Amino acid sequence: MKKIPCLHICLVSCSCLILVLLVLSWYPTSKPELPDCSGLHAAWCTSKNRVFSKLESMLQTQVQNQNPIDHSAETPQHPLDPLTIQEINRVRTILSSYEPFSSSFPTIHSLLLDEPDKLQVLGWKKGDPLPPRQAAVIALSNGQSHVLSVDLDSDSVLSHAINPSSGYPMLSMDDIVGASKVPFSYAEFNKSMSARGVSLSDLICLTPSAGWFGPNEEGKRVVRVQCYSTEGTPNFYMRPIEGLIMTVDLDKMEVLKFSDTGHHIPIPKSANTDYRYAVQDKQPEMEPINPISIEQPQGPSFRVEDGHTVKWANWEFHLKADQRAGLVFSRAMVRDSETGELRSVMYQGLASEFFVPYMDLDESWYFKSYMDAGEFGLGLTALPLVPLNDCPRYAYYMDGVFAASDGKPFVQPNMICLFERYAGDISWRHSENLLDGFQIREARPKVTLVARMAASVGNYDYIFDWEFQTDGLIRIKVGLSGMLMAKGSPHQNMYQVPNQDDMSGPLVSENVIGVVHDHFITFHLDMDIDGANNSFVNVNLVKEQSLPGESRRKSYLKAKRKIAKTEKDAQIKLKLYDPSEFHMINPTKRSRLGNPTGYKLVPAGTAASLLDHDDPPQLRNAYTNNQVTKNIFLLP
Repeated sequence: MKKIPCLHICLVSCSCLILVLLVLSWYPTSKPELPDCSGLHAAWCTSKNRVFSKLESMLQTQVQNQNPIDHSAETPQHPLDPLTIQEINRVRTILSSYEPFSSSFPTIHSLLLDEPDKLQVLGWKKGDPLPPRQAAVIALSNGQSHVLSVDLDSDSVLSHAINPSSGYPMLSMDDIVGASKVPFSYAEFNKSMSARGVSLSDLICLTPSAGWFGPNEEGKRVVRVQCYSTEGTPNFYMRPIEGLIMTVDLDKMEVLKFSDTGHHIPIPKSANTDYRYAVQDKQPEMEPINPISIEQPQGPSFRVEDGHTVKWANWEFHLKADQRAGLVFSRAMVRDSETGELRSVMYQGLASEFFVPYMDLDESWYFKSYMDAGEFGLGLTALPLVPLNDCPRYAYYMDGVFAASDGKPFVQPNMICLFERYAGDISWRHSENLLDGFQIREARPKVTLVARMAASVGNYDYIFDWEFQTDGLIRIKVGLSGMLMAKGSPHQNMYQVPNQDDMSGPLVSENVIGVVHDHFITFHLDMDIDGANNSFVNVNLVKEQSLPGESRRKSYLKAKRKIAKTEKDAQIKLKLYDPSEFHMINPTKRSRLGNPTGYKLVPAGTAASLLDHDDPPQLRNAYTNNQVTKNIFLLP
């Protein structure tokens, strides 16, 4: 049996994770019409990497043309390529004729490639036959979860387990849409809306969070439903019907519990809540920003082969869309600066979960403890990226191909973009001016490759950037945008609040509270640095005292390395006054100086969950008890 280490890292949004190559090398870097800033296109007038304003004229440029991909004719070219439209249709046909589902097709909650064994993938070379293509399916039928493995070569079901573990699959769009309609046929809800003077035509209802809160909910698929007023604004998140919450049985689509405690809380006003640029009456008080344009006269330096293999500078990796994780990077390799050989860095990297617990004990809030990846899917909520604003000119766009609730395939267009970033940053520099005739001015520009996805999970938009540098560094950044999940309040200002210490967050507008909450992002990193034989090293920085008469210094720092032998050894709680570095090394591969090859893990923006370990949200997300965890999997 072979031990395969795998890292799980928990960060806090907005956050950054950096993987730094311990032995660095340097490689030299070798028009769309701008939208009219009036009318409907005004919202386009701000961009992350392209800022422009309409004064007397517009900068005329061209967007790189990218022919749309005909996914209906795609065939897999790599063992890790996602299921194609043809393959998803075949899986649906196999399941339709499968005896347990022959009379009633189940609701599909997940239909993905059942990835081949890692050793098979590592041994595969381009031109070799692909390993057997199989699909991993999670379906719901008659209130039971079905986990199946479907073989596409033999058109058969290889394995089938019913309710193999506790919990339920991620919410389907049928679940979300169905539950949001249930309140409108519930008499108590209609009566409450009438008493509040709210028209049903101005209401929109959402399923904020599924969650789990004790044995009373065991054996049931339940979700809470909360409603908002859309009257006078598209930003309904700022107009909650506070104190009204319904618990809905997703299988029966009926209300199990109705709570209405907020009659005394007014619906916040809609004035000044519309965020769209086109409807703003007054422009921001600021100096105008002149047009900025970054040119690539010869086009981008990267290329995408066979739909998913990305090659840029000294990097090569496989990239695909995933309905849960959003972005999945596999077989990341960097080219050796001396030998030209491709060296393995990471077998697979992805965001595994996004835990968002809110800190409010009210009946209509205590359950809000989102698991955005596992409950809603970061890929399923990734809407098309906006050219020039979400991604720069010359960006390359990739689609996601997923299965709907009925098992039929659909395309999530322009879900991922790839582009080269240059923001005037410095990759490396050094200058000398100590002696006459010995002057050096050396500086090199920093150009990186970025893969981006933006997931719009309800009120929040999460921007995921995986950035690759020519020195071997991988930087993972998560940005946060969108709207607050607001709570209605009877108070218009802080002077009206009798006990401010009892508030679950500050007033952010009249009758609106921004509830305190966290964003914990967990990444799965299966590092394969120069091969699969990797070890996790905790490099603890320890203060040492100098001996009497040894030095005029009294203290110094010493690095003490401890290789993790067990998973417990690699469960890390970060401490400011007990600092450590974290290395993943290959002890069997050495540099010419005898040092093991490896990467340094640099967590940034981290925090620990302060919830009790037996609190229901924390029980479901116990992986946040530590900031770094290494799991060891056994492979034959």
